[in-house]
Amino acid sequence: MTENPTIAARLDALEERLRALEDERAIRQLIAAYGPLVDSGASAAAASLWSPDGVYDIADTGISQGHDAIAALFDGPFHQDLIANGAAHTLGPTRIVIEGLRAVATGYSVVFAWNKVAFAAARVAANRWELGRDADGWRVHRRFNRLLDGSEASRVLLGAAQRLDAFDPAQGERWHRHRLPR
Repeated sequence: MTENPTIAARLDALEERLRALEDERAIRQLIAAYGPLVDSGASAAAASLWSPDGVYDIADTGISQGHDAIAALFDGPFHQDLIANGAAHTLGPTRIVIEGLRAVATGYSVVFAWNKVAFAAARVAANRWELGRDADGWRVHRRFNRLLDGSEASRVLLGAAQRLDAFDPAQGERWHRHRLPR
């Protein structure tokens, strides 16, 4: 029996669309897991959202690379004091662009902190998550976090929502030639 090329093409297209939806959902779930993990003090679990050599680049805090360094950031006194007094790391909405085994998610984060009377926005930032998919699923390769303080870096980061090539927001419009892992 000969396979109908029209049906085969439609099935291929349907599988491709389903894969894209599943990938987008998995990335949204990964990003959504971040806040509850860091707010509950699950530093190692939060760090495991990154690839083993992943980078978390927070402009005013510094760069942490690798699971141990990222977990240490969350275990540090600043973050531990923040969550001990009541905090909520919220993320979204997020724009996701996927190309095969790599993706970029761009959006906002707000950290709310309890001030003994009410919650107040302690940090509002632009975020760029550069991700890769392997046999274990999607993982963060690099996350950039820039305060929405009117700086060029935060505007460039948000303006790059369509771009998959990796970059350093501090360099403005000059993009690195570095590409995301494939």
